[in-house]
Amino acid sequence: MFVKTGDKVKVIAGSEKGKEGTVLSVNVKKNRVVVKGVNMIKKATKASASNANGGVVETEGSIHASNVKVIAKAESNKD
Repeated sequence: MFVKTGDKVKVIAGSEKGKEGTVLSVNVKKNRVVVKGVNMIKKATKASASNANGGVVETEGSIHASNVKVIAKAESNKD
């Protein structure tokens, strides 16, 4: 896949067109990526030990990899 975790990408299609962000995760089997700050969705959560009140949590949803363009590659830590 041409997109890797940590790459800076720009959304080129869809309702989020024009937004930029870094890739948080990549799903190779479904050909989808999660970009920080793009395609925000709201999820209802139950109360738990980590979230005492529960409620609505806003998080990033995935978008298809064909809808993004790589602006800058992530720096590799290989020496």
